[in-house]
Amino acid sequence: MSAKTPRRAPRGTRPEPQGTPRDTPRGTTVDAPVDAPARGAAPAEGSGPAALALTRPAPSALTLLPTADRPAPERADAARNRRKILDAAARIVAEVGPEAVTMNQVAHASGIGVGTVYRRFGDVAQLLWALLDDRERQFQEAYMSGPAPLGPGAPAAERLAAFLDALVDRVIEQRELLLAAQAAAPSARYTSGAYLAMHTHVAVLVSQVRPDANGALLAHLLLAPFSPSLMHHLSVERHLTAAELKAGIADVLGLRP
Repeated sequence: MSAKTPRRAPRGTRPEPQGTPRDTPRGTTVDAPVDAPARGAAPAEGSGPAALALTRPAPSALTLLPTADRPAPERADAARNRRKILDAAARIVAEVGPEAVTMNQVAHASGIGVGTVYRRFGDVAQLLWALLDDRERQFQEAYMSGPAPLGPGAPAAERLAAFLDALVDRVIEQRELLLAAQAAAPSARYTSGAYLAMHTHVAVLVSQVRPDANGALLAHLLLAPFSPSLMHHLSVERHLTAAELKAGIADVLGLRP
C-alpha cells in the first residue's frame, strides 16, 4: 500500500513552519526555550572570545555582571575543580602575565587534567574572561554584602573611602586582564555591567554624603582615575605603590583629613 500523498497548501499561502503552535496569533512571538540565554546575559563558560589577543571579544563577554549573581549551581567536585583552575590561572597571570598563560600550565599548576581544563573553559582566552568575571563577582560580593566598612554597616563616607581603597587593590591585581579588555573595546568599560554596578554603588554613597550634589556625575568622576591604562602607568611606569595611590586619591578627594 502506498503512503498517502501530503495535501498541498493552497496557492498563495505559505506552509506553517514545523513546530509552530497553530493557535499562535499572527504578529506574536513564540516563547524561547526555558534554557535559552537571556539577551545581554553574560556568556557561559566556553562561549567567550576565541583568541588571547582579545581583539574581537563578544560584547556580552565584557558585560560581566549587572549584579553580584552567583554562577549556576554545580556539583561539589566540579566547583572545587573550577576554583582550583581559576586560582592557578590567577597565580600564573600574576607571575608572567596573561600572554604567557597556556592550558598545560594551568592544568599542571592546578593538579587538574588538561582535558578537563579544556572541556571546562575551551581555550586560554575563555579561561581568562572567566577569571576576570570570577574576580569581579568576589569584589561585588565584598562591597554589596561583605563586612563593614567596605560592606553595609558603616557610615557612607567610610564605605566610600573603603570602596576606593579596595578598588585600587583590585585594579592593580587584575591590571593585565583589565588592560586587555580595555584595548579590545575601549568604550565598553562605561557600559559594562561591572562598571554600572560600581557606578550605582558609588552614586548612592555620594548622595548620602552630599545630598545636594549630583551623585551620578560625581560617581563617574570618582571612578575615572581607576582606568586600567592610568593605573598601569602609575603603578608600573611611575613605580607608585598601592599605598601611595590610595593616599593620593584620598588627598585629591578630601576623604581623609
